[in-house]
Amino acid sequence: MEELVLETRHLKKIYNYHTDNEFEALHDINFKVYRGEFIAVMGPSGSGKSTFINNISTIDMYTSGHVYINGHEIRTMSANEIGTFRYKNLGFIFQDFNLLESHTMYENIAMPLSLAHVSRDEIDRRIRDLAEKMDIVQLLKKYPYECSGGQRQRTAICRALINNPHIIAADEPTGNLDSKNSSELMKILVRLNRENGVTIVMVTHDPLIASYSSRLIYIRDGNIESELRREGRTQDEYFQKIVEINSAESREILAE
Repeated sequence: MEELVLETRHLKKIYNYHTDNEFEALHDINFKVYRGEFIAVMGPSGSGKSTFINNISTIDMYTSGHVYINGHEIRTMSANEIGTFRYKNLGFIFQDFNLLESHTMYENIAMPLSLAHVSRDEIDRRIRDLAEKMDIVQLLKKYPYECSGGQRQRTAICRALINNPHIIAADEPTGNLDSKNSSELMKILVRLNRENGVTIVMVTHDPLIASYSSRLIYIRDGNIESELRREGRTQDEYFQKIVEINSAESREILAE
């Protein structure tokens, strides 16, 4: 039986709540993620993609409805409990890397463990192990400004993985990378998903990047409008289906 790791029920997000500028970014979203899935989230600019991933990953708090991660409802937790829960369960990868320029790559990767008061020896062991797998051992003493975009994103992945998370939330992780580094990053994520069983929910605007996933959801105007599963398709066949969905949505928008 498939293990449910994330679920939303009637999820709603309203910005500027109870003001004249109230804006409902997410409308009554019901969504389930099972362990080991690799889900891509797509949609037009302003559709609610980033709002969606922020609200299912504890970065932002939803207005109403429910979000469950590993059976725990986020809204019932205190700020301290959410911080601890986030450390134990979630890893984050962002488009702009979110690395601290005043810290070395080693220190950036270590930060989640340092905040959790993990021993120095254990931190060093985990960092060395991940750095070898990501081929960035030679970068650990360098600062972010001394490294390329691909190297910084590999470091950000190490930081996301350092606490052995059950779920990775990635918001446009290839947005600042060239095509070569984007391809390398996606191969890393696919390997983590298939070999380590890490569940991934990833926002992207690129059909090619989305074609590495096992399931696609398409968001428009704050609603999940369509869903596509890769199933037995090759990556190229899956890519073509994703392109068709995006093209159909584009034609509808232009016709409005």
